[in-house]
Amino acid sequence: MNLYEGMFLLDNNVVREDWNEAKATATGILEKHGASVTTARRWAERSLAYTIQKRNRGSYLLVHFEADPDKISIMRRDLELNETVMRYLILTCDGVPEGEAELHEAELSADFSVPEPPEDHVVDSDEEEESEEGEGATEEASEEAPAADAPAEEAKAEETPEAEEAKTEEAEAPAEEAAEASEEQTEEKSSEEA
Repeated sequence: MNLYEGMFLLDNNVVREDWNEAKATATGILEKHGASVTTARRWAERSLAYTIQKRNRGSYLLVHFEADPDKISIMRRDLELNETVMRYLILTCDGVPEGEAELHEAELSADFSVPEPPEDHVVDSDEEEESEEGEGATEEASEEAPAADAPAEEAKAEETPEAEEAKTEEAEAPAEEAAEASEEQTEEKSSEEA
């Protein structure tokens, strides 16, 4: 059995209903697969760097547990399938940090209360459509910008056939020289052998 540290990002909707239930969801998955939970406590409630499952905030649960290394992959699969656990990170650790046991015990006491998370700014599909429309307007403006440069492009198009002929002649010249050089080398080799 190895000692692991797990950080679980929990959905604030479940946390608002009952912190202990949200906590039991994550620790229950660990215990289901034979892990022994040493400490489990609320770490923090934070704003997320990017939207996850249309949520901008989440509560973090810090857990230290002992488990069989072979069971970790099964635990990960169950955590990924669970809707309450939005993200997780499981790492091996050498020991439980000082103070974690005391914080765990303090959370288990009867007078401990979890502050209710602030309201989450839920991303609606209407907002997503508005942002897509805004992006579309930017794309339309960028499509119009090259039209102002149209005379310059027409001038380039007029020069193109002559430029292509010159490039073709330049490309053919080295190829012809290379072919002549290989013929000369072949003739030299045959004369040396004779």
